[in-house]
Amino acid sequence: MCGACTVIVDGEMVSSCIQLAVLTDGSTVRTVEGLADGSRLDAVQRAFIDNNGLQCGACTPGQIMAARSLLDHQPNPTEADVVEWMTGNLCRCTGYAQILRSVLAAAQDETA
Repeated sequence: MCGACTVIVDGEMVSSCIQLAVLTDGSTVRTVEGLADGSRLDAVQRAFIDNNGLQCGACTPGQIMAARSLLDHQPNPTEADVVEWMTGNLCRCTGYAQILRSVLAAAQDETA
């Protein structure tokens, strides 16, 4: 469980690789592709671009969805909150500093 397949099901963060599809019948499922509003990116997507929160891209969808879930639950997280929340999402490029910066920037952008 690396977190790369993280989605949001009925407002809760879920690893889709271990979620039976039948359990999502009738649920609202949000994926990274559904975050943007047309050509307008979600604040988390924009922050990841602006703060170099993506490197090889393998973990990026899961990182973005975990960050979106965090901000949905806690709009103004501390650095420690972000680190704790994102623990289940692994980055093989070790881009954690940029990911942390991206999540905090998105939070700041949304509360501004």
